[in-house]
Amino acid sequence: MLSGRDQGDLDSGGPVGEDRLVTRPFVIVTLSAFAFFMYIGTLVPLVPLFIEGPLEGGEFALGLNAAVFATAAIFARPVLGRLADRYGRRSIIISGALFAATGGMLMSQTDSLSVLMFLRVLTGVGEAAVFVGAATLIADLSPRERRAEGASYFSVAVFSGLGMGPVFSEWLLDDVNFERTFIAAGSFAIIAAAIAVFAPARVESPDDNDATAVDSTRRGAAPMKTLAESGVFSLVHPAAILPGMVLAFGIGGLTTFFLFIPDYARDHGFSSSGGLFLAYALVSLVIRLFGAKLPERLGPRRSVSIALSTMMVGLAVLALFPSVLGLWVGAVLIGLGAAFNYPSLMALTVNNVSDDERASAISSFTMFFEVGSAGAGLTIGVFAQLVGKQYGFFGGAVFCLVGLWLLRAKVAPVEPKTTVVPA
Repeated sequence: MLSGRDQGDLDSGGPVGEDRLVTRPFVIVTLSAFAFFMYIGTLVPLVPLFIEGPLEGGEFALGLNAAVFATAAIFARPVLGRLADRYGRRSIIISGALFAATGGMLMSQTDSLSVLMFLRVLTGVGEAAVFVGAATLIADLSPRERRAEGASYFSVAVFSGLGMGPVFSEWLLDDVNFERTFIAAGSFAIIAAAIAVFAPARVESPDDNDATAVDSTRRGAAPMKTLAESGVFSLVHPAAILPGMVLAFGIGGLTTFFLFIPDYARDHGFSSSGGLFLAYALVSLVIRLFGAKLPERLGPRRSVSIALSTMMVGLAVLALFPSVLGLWVGAVLIGLGAAFNYPSLMALTVNNVSDDERASAISSFTMFFEVGSAGAGLTIGVFAQLVGKQYGFFGGAVFCLVGLWLLRAKVAPVEPKTTVVPA
């Protein structure tokens, strides 16, 4: 018997209980996500080294690699959400993991940059499928009032895989062993698919069938719904647009840190940037793990305001205090902000849709990860080319500032107080 859940939840259709969060199905989905993001993390240093090494590509090829992966994921997510709603979350996770495993293992046999780019499309689509399916199942399995907490625990698995994968990759690669490292990476994706076999296909949440939808109860909702029903946005769920835009601006700030800190650290007293990335990751993971309930207690307005403000200050510190101490402080502040950026926005999106639209909304929301990353990479990259890396961090701070304004003005504005006049 599953505490807090029906045994039937492991197949489909069983309603979830309303008390416990960390249950057997929850753990299964989380473990599958961890294994898959070990795969993604293993590819993080491996693919660039492969491009610049055996394939003899340059900086343009590195940028093209990132753009191809992100673009494939962006266009796949809305369609994948609808497939997850129709065929179940489990099938999307398994298919995506196997799709990505195929792409990763075939990379070990290619000697062509164009073929590698095609395989990066496969990995981008596979990553999008796994993330959409797993994130939706986590939302399905989480009681309505604990969804931000559930998203925090889930993100621990994701970021743990992304943090440990590069370390494993560098160790196994040993500068020359690309083939075995690509195969090992693909093996992690296969393990993720095998674990997902034991996950529920879908879970019904009895408290969510009547959603307090954002597009029917909030100011400014009509324009968002009109936008979502027109042109390319017709595949984007309207409940995800505003929270997703805030997420994208926050990810833009975070991308600036990832983009510039490796060389910037070497220019200011560090032999490598590994310690700074470790500090960022540890702070973020500790807060998400031990402070998982904080986003729910603070609410989206306060928790995401803390996230964006802290990242903005961290980026400004990196620009204004280019020293060993300044870089440590900046990395810690950015890790603190990153811990609060995602969970509340995810919960805000999920709580405003009904059961049968949840996967579509989550796929649309998570698409903004790539939108923010690609947008910041292009715009701040050009800006930094003109003014230098040091002041390029200010570009990331501006991204966070715009996200903060959007959050407080449009997504989570202060509700006017109602004054009761005595009769």
